Amino acid sequence: MNNTRVKATLAQATLVVSMLSGVALTLQGCALAVVGAAAGGTLIATDRRTLGAQTEDREIQIKASSRINENLPDTAHVNVTVFNRRVLLTGEVPDEASKQKAEAVVRDISNVGSIVNELAIQGASSISSRANDSYLEGRVKTAMVGEKDLRANYYKVVCERGVVYLMGLVTQDEGAHGADVAARVSGVEQVVKVFQYIKPEEAQALEAAAASDASAVSAARAPAPEATVGTVPDSGVSSRPLDTQSPAPVKNSDVHPGNPAPAAK
Repeated sequence: MNNTRVKATLAQATLVVSMLSGVALTLQGCALAVVGAAAGGTLIATDRRTLGAQTEDREIQIKASSRINENLPDTAHVNVTVFNRRVLLTGEVPDEASKQKAEAVVRDISNVGSIVNELAIQGASSISSRANDSYLEGRVKTAMVGEKDLRANYYKVVCERGVVYLMGLVTQDEGAHGADVAARVSGVEQVVKVFQYIKPEEAQALEAAAASDASAVSAARAPAPEATVGTVPDSGVSSRPLDTQSPAPVKNSDVHPGNPAPAAK
């Protein structure tokens, strides 16, 4: 590796570390609360998906990411996020053909319920832009944790070039509340709702099913699911308020059909 390349690599690494340090400072109150909870026992974080649905989503995400990397040019930068079989594509691609190709590749994967294609036709984002997106994701999650009457673990937050995408199984009221919180975080340029809406009675049933799964995992002493921000009670959070802004614009995503598995006979 030549000296120029070494210097460039070190510069990028330094920038990322610097940005992540900012995230750590913003989230320090939440981090301490999580550590305290973990010290007192096993903390199992759940959302409204069953463990089976979460496992299915991870499988779809791995397949989609791998196949997109194989089929798109090296200049493409595509992020794949999956929630309840809805696939969100974000990032940048060089042309319309690449954007449509990415969506077609995902549609060929079995059991994909729907696709939201938010890929931008432009050059790949810079390292600093991606670091800033990670920082904004942390700020939005922290704002949700500190918001009264909002369960942050119901929302999946993705940020791309300052645009925040919100996924999750939520009621209409929960979706509006979560979007409003995200839109008021300083630095957020737009909020896109990628929610799958459910009725309040459906929400209660899903929560009961997820709680049952979590209890079974705990009893079996199996590894807990990936921690979700917002699982610590609000009373345990001691972080300073985040800077807010006039609400950023909010819009609904365009949802395209996927490749759902055939119904059982």
